[in-house]
Amino acid sequence: MEDVVNSGLSLFTIWGMRVLSAGMILVAGWMIGNYLRKTIHNFDKLDDTLESFLGNFAKYTVFFVAIIAVLGQFGVQTASLLALLGAAGLAIGLALQGTLSNVASGVMLLMLRPFNVGDFIEAGSVSGTVKDLGLFTTEFATSDNIYISAPNSQIWSSEIKNYSRNKQRRKDLIIGISYDDDINKAMKTIEKVLAKEKRIVATAGKEPVVAVMNLGDFSVDITVRYWSASSDFWTTQWDLTKAIKEALDKDGISIPFPTTTIEYAKGSEPAKKAA
Repeated sequence: MEDVVNSGLSLFTIWGMRVLSAGMILVAGWMIGNYLRKTIHNFDKLDDTLESFLGNFAKYTVFFVAIIAVLGQFGVQTASLLALLGAAGLAIGLALQGTLSNVASGVMLLMLRPFNVGDFIEAGSVSGTVKDLGLFTTEFATSDNIYISAPNSQIWSSEIKNYSRNKQRRKDLIIGISYDDDINKAMKTIEKVLAKEKRIVATAGKEPVVAVMNLGDFSVDITVRYWSASSDFWTTQWDLTKAIKEALDKDGISIPFPTTTIEYAKGSEPAKKAA
C-alpha cells in the first residue's frame, strides 16, 4: 500500500512539475512576445500598419514556440508535429501564394516607402493619388476621381514613377513660330512673360531657358524650359501657355498651322478646267 501511495505521490509530483513548468513557459512566451511587439511599436521609422503587422507576427511566433515547448513537456512528439505543421503550411502557402505575394510586396512597400499617402504616382497601368497603402492592396483616386484598388504585387513588380516625391519639377514647352517671324523678337517676348511669372523657380542651375530647339517642317520650334514647385506644376503650365500665346499675338508673332507646299515640275502643271 505504501508503494502505491509513494508511486501516486511521485506521479503527482512529476505531473505537477510539468504543469508548473508548462505554465511558466506559456507566461514567459506571452511576456516576451508582448515585449517584442512593444519594442517594434516604438520604432519611429515604421509605418503604423507595418508596426502592427510585425509586432503581432513577432508576438504570436514566440507564443507558438512556447506552445511547442509545452507540448514537449507532456511527451508529445514535437518533431512529428512540426513536420505536419510544415507540410500544412506549405500547402496553405501554395494555395494562397497570390495573397502571400501581396503581403510580402506590401511589407516591402511599407518599409522602403517609394511613395506615401497623398502622392501622385504611376505604376504599370495604374496612375492616381494614393489614398491608402495596406498589406494587401493600394488604393488610388484617379485625376477624375475614380476609385482603383490594385494588388500590392502588381505595384511592387512595376516601375514606380512618383510625381510628388521631389519638391520641384521641370517643364519644357515647345512653341512653334513662323519662318517669316523674327526669332529674337519672339524669344524676348517669351522671356518677358517668364519674368512676370512668380511661380517659376530661378535659383542657380534652374534658371529659365528659351532656346531654338528645332527647325521643323512648317515652324521654328522654340523650347521654353523652366522649373516650378511640384504643387504648381499643372497650373503654371496652363497659365504660361495662355500668357505666351497672348504675348506673341500682341507682338505680331504667328504660330503657324501645318502646311504643305506642292511644286510642279515644268510642263506637269495640272490641266486647266475647260470653260
